Order: sequence, then structure tokens, then C-alpha cells
Amino acid sequence: KLCEGILSILEKDTKTSCQVACLEALRILSRDKKVLVPVTTKRNMQILMKLAKLDTVEDPLETVSEFPVIVEALKCLCNIIFNSSVAQKLSLELNLAAMLCNLLQKCKDRQLVDDIKCFDLRLLFLLSLLHTDIRAQLRQELQGVQVLTQALESSLSVRWTEEYKAAEDRDRLPLSLQETDCAIEALKALFNVTLDSWNVHSKNESHQFRYMAAILRHCLLTTGPTEEKTEELH
Repeated sequence: KLCEGILSILEKDTKTSCQVACLEALRILSRDKKVLVPVTTKRNMQILMKLAKLDTVEDPLETVSEFPVIVEALKCLCNIIFNSSVAQKLSLELNLAAMLCNLLQKCKDRQLVDDIKCFDLRLLFLLSLLHTDIRAQLRQELQGVQVLTQALESSLSVRWTEEYKAAEDRDRLPLSLQETDCAIEALKALFNVTLDSWNVHSKNESHQFRYMAAILRHCLLTTGPTEEKTEELH
């Protein structure tokens, strides 16, 4: 009942501070699988997707004050999808993967969106891990390899000297914690999406995998903010 009460508040047009507080409470509650059973419905998923700005294709990410709401809504969706097989099935019906790819594209070249990008990538990782149909959808319909590779490239701030050769800067500063976390989530999602890619049939696929290989090489030459984070990145 508490979760249902929180979701009924979130469905209304409330203040940003109230939305964040409600989402933080829901995120904690959503770690309990038993709590999720009565609230994992299509309507409730749509409420969270709307708060995460996953229901709008054209609207850009412009209102910085809304960013904490988007991040908390994505965190809630991560917990719910990880803990609920019903939510995993609903995510396919609601075309969640396509909406996440769209949000990821909106994050491109934008400032102050690293947290949004990180939890968007984490949710794509979870979907591609837990639902084979979504993994196939990402690979075949949503250009998932390209989208995720571009997200990885952006997180690592890759500069190119040739088509498949990244610039090597030995004096470069380590990645920030946020950049490292985004890169790690992109790598995890890429692993899932390319898991069954034994045969490369087209010229475009060949280009994508050579491009990805160059970025992965650059990744191995990159350091994170700590030794532990560098090890996790590699």
C-alpha cells in the first residue's frame, strides 16, 4: 500500500523536491521483491517512464532542475526490472529499450547529464542481460552496437588520428568517477548485445566492430580515478 500511495502521488503534478523524495523512498522499497508484486503494473511502469523522460521522443533535455527526478526514476526502474520478471516482460511490451536508446542520444554532447547517461546504460545492461528478446531487439532493430559504442566513445573522450586509430596521450588525466562508471556500464551492455555476434555479414557491421575494437584498445590504455576503478574498467 505504501508503494501504491507513493505512485499515486508521483502520478500527480507535484513539486520536484516532492517527486525526488517519493522516488528515493520507492527506490529503497523496490529492493524487496515481495513489495513489488502488487505494484508492478503497466500503468505504474508508465508513471516511472514518464518521470524518466522516456515517453517523449522529441523533447530535449533542457530543464536542469528535472535531472534529479530523471535519475531517481531510472534508479527505480533498474531495481524493479532486476527484481521482477513481470516488469521484464512489460518492458518489452512498453518498448523500453527503444526509449532508453532515444534518451541516450539526447544525452550526447550535453553537460550535467552523466548520471542520467550512467543509469540509462545500466538499465540497458539489465534489459539485455535478463531478456533475450530485448537483446535481439537492441542488436537488430535499435542499432544497439552503434548507440552503445558511441556512448562508450563519449565517456572515454576518444580523439581520432585515423579512421580506426585513437590518439594516444600519455599525459592525459585519469577519467572522473562518473566517466568511469558510464564507460563500465556501456561495456557491460555492449558485451550482452554482441554476445551472439559470431558472424559479421555486412560492410556496416564490419565497420562497427573495427570502430568498437579501436575504442576498446583505447579503453585499455585509459586509467580511472583509483586503482580499483581502473581494474574494473579493464
